Amino acid sequence: MNNQRVRVRFAPSPTGPLHAGGVRTALYNYLFARQQGGEMLLRIEDTDQNRYVPGAEEYILEALDWLGVQIDEGPQQGGPHAPYRQSERKEMYREYAEKLIADGKAYYAFDTAEELDAMRKRLEEAKVAAVQYNAITRMEMTNSLTLTPEQTQAKLESGEPYVIRMKIMPKEDVRFKDLIRDWVVVHSSQIDDKVLLKSDGMPTYHLANIVDDHLMGITHVIRGEEWLPSAPLHVLLYRYLGWESTMPQFAHLPLLLKPDGNGKLSKRDADLGGFPIFPLEWTDPVTGDKAKGFREEGYLPAATANFLALLGWNAGTEQEIFDMEDLIKAFSFERVHKAGARFDIQKANWFNQQYLKQMDDAAIVAQIKPLYQAKGIDVKDDQIAQIVHLLKDRVHFVKEIVSESVFLFNEPEVYDQDVAIKKWNEEAVNAISALKDAFADFSGDFTSQNIKEAIFAALDAIGVKMGKVMQALRLAVTGAGAGPDLMIIMEILGKDEVVKRLENALDRLPAQIRLA
Repeated sequence: MNNQRVRVRFAPSPTGPLHAGGVRTALYNYLFARQQGGEMLLRIEDTDQNRYVPGAEEYILEALDWLGVQIDEGPQQGGPHAPYRQSERKEMYREYAEKLIADGKAYYAFDTAEELDAMRKRLEEAKVAAVQYNAITRMEMTNSLTLTPEQTQAKLESGEPYVIRMKIMPKEDVRFKDLIRDWVVVHSSQIDDKVLLKSDGMPTYHLANIVDDHLMGITHVIRGEEWLPSAPLHVLLYRYLGWESTMPQFAHLPLLLKPDGNGKLSKRDADLGGFPIFPLEWTDPVTGDKAKGFREEGYLPAATANFLALLGWNAGTEQEIFDMEDLIKAFSFERVHKAGARFDIQKANWFNQQYLKQMDDAAIVAQIKPLYQAKGIDVKDDQIAQIVHLLKDRVHFVKEIVSESVFLFNEPEVYDQDVAIKKWNEEAVNAISALKDAFADFSGDFTSQNIKEAIFAALDAIGVKMGKVMQALRLAVTGAGAGPDLMIIMEILGKDEVVKRLENALDRLPAQIRLA
């Protein structure tokens, strides 16, 4: 096993959008496979046809591609172990279920839904702690363990519906070493006789999962903590099928918790908090309800991957910014936590801000030009480049550059009341009047450096210090008392627009203050 090339798989069910926990699972599988020079498979586990949702598989593929998780074998890529959809592998699972029956490790169960309900009711009335189909209760039910071989054969030949259940042997300890949780030991009395093959001939997750992992040569099963209770059953299946010596190593990842750390993160938490937990926007094909996606909300894929990677893992250093190559080099199961990880959307925003700061300005210009056009704002590429330079370090999302720059295209009609009352005085009026005249007479390039020098010269001529009136000047130009570099704002606006805004402020502000 140790000499085998690492092969991992991400095996989602196409039952809806991919939760952030599932995305993180895919990411950790990918990081480990790439670090070890191994391969990553995508397998669509669609054995539960009742829960299948149209469009979900395509969503999964698009989400992984957006995040930068590259698949080596899968439904799109193909590969030596095709098909990679379990619904297309249906016939092969029966062979293994029948082998377990032949070896005395499984049995046919013909119980009706009414019989199963009656059994559960009897156990509940008897106050049995574990209400389950197990080594004790199976001997009271209608199955090939309680029927004669002839009776069993007759039922099979008559076409009576049945399932195949795993026969859990009593008085066994099930042990396996988890790469994150170390040794896990469970007594077989705590495991029930799970259904392996359903009455429609489709395998359950338990059988299909083990058979496929074995046939596809999977060396490591990296999945969420919610599968930990099923792991002992899976270990037994490997044992019963004679595959224990090639059984993959397990790693069960910690849960993602609500933002307050109190319980498992759910879609309802995201809806209430107004933040995404899905990589892409999802529209429910039945209800038409939309769920937010990281991509559509403006998160960059690299920032999203960085954020998710640190939910439950750290490199043991102070480093927080990791691109995909950094993550591949640094990742290890030794640094994955056992405890749940709190989903802090503010941290996701911070990561996005850091990646936005590193983005090439030209790439941002290309992204936001259509956003301006959608708002009916006609702006040239060189102006957008100036705006990007002005606001890039002040926002968390590309789209905020547009929303935060609207003031550049719309002259202020209302001014910040608090700033106006405090700063719009006689000295400010004299200074703004002088600056209006100085800008009107200005010749040459209206650049931020030249604007600054012109302001110094005009204020020096009337004996006013720049610091005393800068907030009033900002108020006159933008309508606000704070914001990005005012010199660059004025350069973007241009001389004529600045002069016009100063004139309007001198006219409008006294009236606004009187009305306050």
